Amino acid sequence: MTDLTGKRIAFLATNGFEDSELTSPWAAVTNAGAAAIMVAPEGDSIEGKNGHKQDVDEPSASANAASFDALVLPGGVVNADHLRMDDASIAFAKAFFEASKPVGVICHGSWLLIEADVVDGRTITSYPSLKTDLKNAGAEWVDEEVVVDQGLVSSRTPDDLPAFNAKVIEEIAEGAHAGQHA
Repeated sequence: MTDLTGKRIAFLATNGFEDSELTSPWAAVTNAGAAAIMVAPEGDSIEGKNGHKQDVDEPSASANAASFDALVLPGGVVNADHLRMDDASIAFAKAFFEASKPVGVICHGSWLLIEADVVDGRTITSYPSLKTDLKNAGAEWVDEEVVVDQGLVSSRTPDDLPAFNAKVIEEIAEGAHAGQHA
């Protein structure tokens, strides 16, 4: 397994996230030695659609991408829909692209990336219902288990988590990617 000791990984979500799309990558990066930090728009804790509760470490309004090595965006329809309407969360996510840092996104999480205007010209996958949204935003959408495009790792559903987690860890270990841009 790749060693991520000393790396700080931001997870950005709010209430209604897909539980396994937070807990599985969280376990993967922490098992690899990284520190996982929960960032959310508001509250002391957030709750997934299946009941997982996660303490919030930092509000998105004051979170700074410069303090992190990578970003992971779990899915969940309600989670993604609320995040894409939160200006601080949009700006936080976009800052990772501006700094060429790795970003992992799964399922509906890419709605936030559309709002951040960072998918144009990128190859990406997602939950199938986002295909048209992503294409309209300029992305090349593909139906694959996991897609890596210059530090942007994307997957479709919880079924893809093993492949997603492995690629997220690999991209974080590689560090900044010149092709990762806003």
